[in-house]
Amino acid sequence: MIAPGSLQILYRALTDIAAPILHREEMTMRSIKPSVFAFCVITQLLLCPLSYAQPNVLMTKALSDLPGKEIQVVRVDYAPGALDGLHRHNAHAVVYVLEGELEMQVSGGALQRLRPGQVFYESPTDVHTICRNASKTKPAKFIAFFVKNEGAPILVPGR
Repeated sequence: MIAPGSLQILYRALTDIAAPILHREEMTMRSIKPSVFAFCVITQLLLCPLSYAQPNVLMTKALSDLPGKEIQVVRVDYAPGALDGLHRHNAHAVVYVLEGELEMQVSGGALQRLRPGQVFYESPTDVHTICRNASKTKPAKFIAFFVKNEGAPILVPGR
């Protein structure tokens, strides 16, 4: 679903980007590449907004036999069609699906479609390239268990 006003924003952005190019007599790849890139980024942000669902922290506990480490357990609810952008956890992470279907992938790994009762593991060095609700009509819910440095954030956007 396109957010209200998104089409007007997209139109204005495209005309601002395209105007300098359209008024040039000679168009080169060097002049077109930045505009094409900007168009792709703007279109992605407006038509497919990222959710970065806020996790509900269920428990955080220091691990006494691993000084400086803690376990954090969170529940995440994804609306239909929701997705997260490229991110990492800098933690050992185990996802357990409660409801719905999720698609998960880490850099260099195979895309996995997970159903209730299935699990997914990420190492501290993995970059999470795909994390989305596989359904456009039904919500998805999961529990994630993180073993990480005490006080460290559970999600770090980007690489």
